[in-house]
Amino acid sequence: MIGMPTHIYLCLHRAKPIDHGVNYIDTAYPYHGGNSEALVGKALKGGYRERVKLATKMPIWLVNSQSDMTKFLDEQLVRLQTEKIDFYLLHNCKSDRWPKMEDLKVTEWAERAILEGKIGHIGFSFHDQYEVLKQIIDEYSGWALCQIMYNYMDTENQAGTKGLEYAASKGLAVVIMEPIAGGMLAVSSKDLQAIWDTAEVKRTPAEWALQWVWNHPEVSVALSGMSTMNQVMENVGSADRSGSNKFTKEELELISKVKRAYLEYGFIACKGCRYCLPCKQNVAIPEIFNLYNEHSRNRGYVDGLNAVKAKYTKTITADNGAKRCIRCGECEEKCPQKLEIRNLLQQAALTFEGNR
Repeated sequence: MIGMPTHIYLCLHRAKPIDHGVNYIDTAYPYHGGNSEALVGKALKGGYRERVKLATKMPIWLVNSQSDMTKFLDEQLVRLQTEKIDFYLLHNCKSDRWPKMEDLKVTEWAERAILEGKIGHIGFSFHDQYEVLKQIIDEYSGWALCQIMYNYMDTENQAGTKGLEYAASKGLAVVIMEPIAGGMLAVSSKDLQAIWDTAEVKRTPAEWALQWVWNHPEVSVALSGMSTMNQVMENVGSADRSGSNKFTKEELELISKVKRAYLEYGFIACKGCRYCLPCKQNVAIPEIFNLYNEHSRNRGYVDGLNAVKAKYTKTITADNGAKRCIRCGECEEKCPQKLEIRNLLQQAALTFEGNR
């Protein structure tokens, strides 16, 4: 099954992705300033609602009672213009939020909502460590699914491979977010492309990343952010060619070589989620990391390095550059990937800004 997260806008309002095979729609209460669910509701009119599985999420950080849970769910049903949400997830469930949800008896509330016909199944999305995932799964037997980050660069980060396998072993469907690492794995360099070119079966870097995820039999759905119809068609075609345990030993080794190359070239695992923002110093953290990764991939190619530096100078100003970081650490507390943002910004400042 191929799914689409709607916090990345595309021509969903025309429902074209559904016509071409997208059959799982993932959204959430806060996406795009609270406008995403309304967009989805509008897009799914005219018979499209019945053609997809619809998932949205409860903003658990705003919930202080079961009446709050009901209030948010009822509001989301109105926004989505539907009588029932197929999969209702606790949004970003982690160690400092799950105990409160347990105290509020969120699963008992969810079971009532299922009986009332407002929800089809209950699940949770997750940005924390494996031990926390295992705890959440073990403390409630009624989970239908969990949504985790997973790609060939993040096999040991957050839930990782252990979490994927454990969730599946407990009967949960596993929905994968960031299969292409926020688009990072779709971008290649000369060195990386030289590795891909050795493969017998030719694929784009994005398809290699998606096929690697689908190669795992524990994966139920891959959520891929698509921003053009061309990307929709490419990903739907890739899904048609997918299957579990289809990669050869040589293809798996090829992925390992690319992973080692990314690590060698300074891959920063920033997924562009923007949870680190707003920065009180106005530092453009995701944009800076995106350019820093591009710079790292072009190491050894003078023209490429100069082009990235020129792009940085053009798009990042003194008002939002890396040097504005005062190392307060607030961004690191909010980062789902637990990146050492302050140190990485310092490196970026040395690389791009020098004495600027």
